[in-house]
Amino acid sequence: QVQLVESGGGSVQAGGSLRLSCAVSGYTFSKNCMAWFRRAPGREREGVATIDGNGITSYRDFVQGRFTISQDNAKNTLALQMNSLKPEDTAMYYCAAGTAYDCVSAYHPYEYNYWGQGTQVTVSS
Repeated sequence: QVQLVESGGGSVQAGGSLRLSCAVSGYTFSKNCMAWFRRAPGREREGVATIDGNGITSYRDFVQGRFTISQDNAKNTLALQMNSLKPEDTAMYYCAAGTAYDCVSAYHPYEYNYWGQGTQVTVSS
């Protein structure tokens, strides 16, 4: 049984940092695509960053240079380091696991089979 459990969300002021973690069980990182998505109130779920089994990463323009996705294959954890946070980053953040062939462009929710329950990030101005 595949399980993804996020943690690390919270409330910070603009310019602050947070680090999200996703504990993964029942799933092999090395041959798959992992990602972070987010959903702000009233908006569609959107992809934020992806990482493939070789550690190749990609980012959406709106987080490029501020967020860093990483994975620890030995510990089966996925992380998202978020720096220089902005109020528009406020959202529920989800980790996701899938088998997309082209992971660097896999930003559609339908490309992922497994999801965590989400962790809330709130950034105040």
